[in-house]
Amino acid sequence: MYDSVSGFDFIKNGGYKNAIAIIVDGIAMDLSATFPVTASVEIIAKDHPEAMNIMRHTTSHIMAHAIKELYPNVKIAIGPTIENGFYYDVLCDHQIKPDDFGTIEDKMREIICANYKITREILPTPVAIEMFMAQDEMFKVELIRELNVPEVTIYKHEDRFMDLCRGPHLPRTGVASKHFRLMKVAGAYWRGDSQREMLQRIYATSWFSRENLDQYIVNLEEAEKRDHRKIGKDMDLFHIQEEAAGSIFWHPNGYVIYRTLRNFLRKFIQRDGYVEVGTPQMIDRSLWEASGHWDKFRQNMFVAESVDDKVLAIKPMNCPGHIQIFNQSVKSYRDLPLRMAEFGICHRNEPSGALYGTMRVRAFTQDDGHIFCTPDQINTETKRFCNLLTSVYNKLGFEEFTVKFSDRPPVRAGTDAVWDKSESLLKQATTEAGLEFTVNSGEGAFYGPKLEFVLRDKLGRDWQCGTLQVDFVLPERLDAWYMGDDGEKHHPILLHRAVLGSMERFIGILLENYAGKLPLWLSPVQVVVADITNDFDRYAGVFHDKLLDNDIRAKLDTRAEKISYKIRNHVMSKVPLIAIIGAEEVRDNTITLRRLDGTQEIFGINDAVIAIKEMCRAPMP
Repeated sequence: MYDSVSGFDFIKNGGYKNAIAIIVDGIAMDLSATFPVTASVEIIAKDHPEAMNIMRHTTSHIMAHAIKELYPNVKIAIGPTIENGFYYDVLCDHQIKPDDFGTIEDKMREIICANYKITREILPTPVAIEMFMAQDEMFKVELIRELNVPEVTIYKHEDRFMDLCRGPHLPRTGVASKHFRLMKVAGAYWRGDSQREMLQRIYATSWFSRENLDQYIVNLEEAEKRDHRKIGKDMDLFHIQEEAAGSIFWHPNGYVIYRTLRNFLRKFIQRDGYVEVGTPQMIDRSLWEASGHWDKFRQNMFVAESVDDKVLAIKPMNCPGHIQIFNQSVKSYRDLPLRMAEFGICHRNEPSGALYGTMRVRAFTQDDGHIFCTPDQINTETKRFCNLLTSVYNKLGFEEFTVKFSDRPPVRAGTDAVWDKSESLLKQATTEAGLEFTVNSGEGAFYGPKLEFVLRDKLGRDWQCGTLQVDFVLPERLDAWYMGDDGEKHHPILLHRAVLGSMERFIGILLENYAGKLPLWLSPVQVVVADITNDFDRYAGVFHDKLLDNDIRAKLDTRAEKISYKIRNHVMSKVPLIAIIGAEEVRDNTITLRRLDGTQEIFGINDAVIAIKEMCRAPMP
């Protein structure tokens, strides 16, 4: 229990020297505020899980405050925090450009140095509407009216600035970090409606230290260099065009990566006891109605009419098809668990504005799988899948991942009792698998809770890839059953699982993680054989054929170009090995092997084949 002393003394005496705020009964208070003994008090230090979000939220208000002071006729809309920063949408006569960022940042620093007290007020809705109308803040008035509540919360920077907000915020502007930077400006329609006002969206980032800000900027610059779309062009892997928006045209090099990755994963799942199947691309709407997808997912499905006037849906997922295979014969409890896998091509009608390279597409291949099991097999199968996933990630160079537990969404199938049971079983199994998890509230699939496995790449970025979902609903809806040891029919539990998530997206992640310098076994061209002059074409051709005979992906370069040009050309294409052949190599029956990092080594021609073959060996389960 806390003494009724000032927050400042409490922090000083308690050793909370890094505190940036005190939350009293859910409200951010001034650091000098007093609070009663009975109050619920939470100290927000910089290492608190919510500290960064609170600081950035406050800084977004400071940015809006600065913009209003610089451009008095501006109308402010919304300013949420996002990953690594925040943005604010404004309607402004002045076209804000990157050249203006320095001026806005200087004004923000003035507001921080002024150390305005930030206060929270709860106002009756009519009063709040009147206040914002007086300032001609039409977007705030619209938001308040749509809330349709008797009172709203506003935050003020003394009498200089006010904004509609739920909070919490820092207690004073002076507590906000000065380590921020405006990043870019873009257009955004109000409420995402192309018929409404076009606003200017100013993106920014802020951090608690100059070092963290500088590192973030460096990482951004590195991320631009690693953009999988640029790498894809440099390595001639794929392209996308408007006539097939959201679909990938795989070029020969790219399709080698696709097939190699698929075959790599296929070895793991076969070893883990999966049977591989294939299901139709188009299925009558009646099956999607029976499964519940038509009601819950229709807006994301592509549909077509057949010649006999039936409505068919291009499958957005594989699970109903897998259940149809399960249903084709009577199963006993002795047949379970049954692990079924498919590299299934799916289509989802994503908004055009959300499409992004191979990362966000409309047509993609899931490394999908479904495990039909009994309730008492959930724990074992969950642990087994987690081991499979961990092994695959490690072999691909990702040793660090986190787990999120996503529970019931607002729109869902099944009763609360079913959800209680499935959530409890999945949490228990995850804990017994030795994995810690955080809760991602409301983000489960409509038929069951799920685990999301989040990879961290070499730039510290997080990518949600693998999933495991417990489903009590779909087997019952599609009448899947097995004979139990009691001689009665029972619906199996369905575990939906994916290791990579989608082939397209994961290839994009790999390209960015490795900056295009893929592991040798995954590289589309593993070796280029390049001779110094055409006098050595025959020798180069013999060595090239030896590589091909040993299943090494080799390319012969006998162009009449300087060897320095050839090397530079292939380095740009991220070819990991270049076998250089000149007069000395022909005389000594050797090759000089150049690696992508510039190091070189001389091998006898037969030893070179053996060494390269070993280097190119794919990791095994």
